[in-house]
Amino acid sequence: MRAFLLALALLALPLSGFAQALPAAVNVVSEATVKAAIKEYLVQKAAPLNADITVKKINYQGDLKLPAGKVTFDVVAPERWEGYGPASVALMVRVDDQVKKNQTVLVEVEALAEMVVAARPLERGEVLSASDLAIVKRDLAQVQGRYFNNIDEAVGLRVKSTLRANAPIRKDNLEKVPIVKSGQVVTIVAENDVVRITATGRAKGAGASGDLITVQNLSSQKEIAARVVDATTVKVDF
Repeated sequence: MRAFLLALALLALPLSGFAQALPAAVNVVSEATVKAAIKEYLVQKAAPLNADITVKKINYQGDLKLPAGKVTFDVVAPERWEGYGPASVALMVRVDDQVKKNQTVLVEVEALAEMVVAARPLERGEVLSASDLAIVKRDLAQVQGRYFNNIDEAVGLRVKSTLRANAPIRKDNLEKVPIVKSGQVVTIVAENDVVRITATGRAKGAGASGDLITVQNLSSQKEIAARVVDATTVKVDF
């Protein structure tokens, strides 16, 4: 009996020792590697901006201890985030296609792009010339709305509200200058490849070249929509 118990003890000891000798495999991914994966995504996201991109902040800390296997990263930004300024992105870490970590990471991206700014203070109602404007690089995060990046696009437009010097020029800061005044008598033209009809009308509103305004046919008294061609002519789509 004693020999039997001794044999059992000898059999049991190696089994216990064997289990302790096989620690779970660990795959350590450094903090730097995780940040590099996030940065790569941010740079790709901002590439269409055609700007100088600097990743200013990736709020992630710590190495990852993961099971053995192939590690991959997925970074997902909010749908409406355009790739600059601050944002919270989702970081998913997979091992052999299985999600092992999913967390939110705060990031900030600076995007310096060339844009048109006021070369001097601009008053409401001024019509812009090239000397009123300059091109500088500004952080897109500091500009709300669409901006001009070509001076020629802004020349000839009128300032809608006062702008300080060096202020970026947004497209909603300017408007086209009306060439037809409200109440002005105009020539209404309706034509196609076969026929051309003209009539005298009165503009019911002001309009710039290409604007669609309402005009009244002075013969029929009917009001119709017509597009401004020049200072005296509007055209009906026909």
